[in-house]
Amino acid sequence: MLRPWTVQWITAVLLCRAVAQYSSDQCSWRGSGLSHESHRRDVEQVYLRCSQGSLEWLYPTGAIIVNLRPNTEPSSGHMAGLHVCIKPHTYSQGSHVYLERAGDLRLLLTEGEQAQGTVQCFSLAEGAVFVEAVPQTDISRRITAFQYELVSSQGPGAHMYPYLHPGLVTCEPCSDEEVLMAVCTSDFAGSGIFRDVVSDANDGSRVVVTLSRLFRQKSGAFAWGGVRGRSWSGRVNVPAQCGVHPGGDEYLLTGSIHFGEAWLGCAPRYKDFLKLYIRAQKEGTNPCQIDTE
Repeated sequence: MLRPWTVQWITAVLLCRAVAQYSSDQCSWRGSGLSHESHRRDVEQVYLRCSQGSLEWLYPTGAIIVNLRPNTEPSSGHMAGLHVCIKPHTYSQGSHVYLERAGDLRLLLTEGEQAQGTVQCFSLAEGAVFVEAVPQTDISRRITAFQYELVSSQGPGAHMYPYLHPGLVTCEPCSDEEVLMAVCTSDFAGSGIFRDVVSDANDGSRVVVTLSRLFRQKSGAFAWGGVRGRSWSGRVNVPAQCGVHPGGDEYLLTGSIHFGEAWLGCAPRYKDFLKLYIRAQKEGTNPCQIDTE
């Protein structure tokens, strides 16, 4: 018979192992395939309830289903138009990523494609993320890791984010109502000019911008240039279908932040926005007030 202190010690060790192999909160999940190494056909259910987070699966074996359940009422209207976007880390390997619905699987990312770090999006209503380990004789040094975001396809400028509707990005100007809403609700909004195109990629161009006014920003995408500079600077992604011309006119620049990068949304010429804003102010139809001076 084991002594009481021995039983407590063994229980503590087992609990420590369980914690080391699995940790989760409402936004992110971290687990290990070693926790069910002897049950390689097991499928583990994971539930995440935030608008963004991450998953890290060490030594993948078997499979996991990632259920994204945002903390909104289905009847509230917030669920409509929501998409899930995932971005694998470039070191991610050891599994394939699928979209799963009612037992049917659609491949999103192969193990090799994850090294490119390409974003994949799908409607939240389409199903869950199914991550299946690739059979390996040696699972050491293999980690499947990606970030996820819930992205609305209905906000002002959402049509400019290329991963929501691949191949269907339009560069049509936003309506007056969309412009007024964008300056109030976008992740960033300011006025400035396009300075230089620093790189081109398949999904778009990275453009350096300088802002003379910054009305709002969700994260530190734009940095203050100091007392002498009296401006903010940063980089904005512009879809490949939408060309920009460095220098020249000043624009109202609004957009969204996805996986730490700024993406351009509604962007009318600033003088046109001022006319629109002043007219809406007189009519009392502005969604919010900003300092345009």
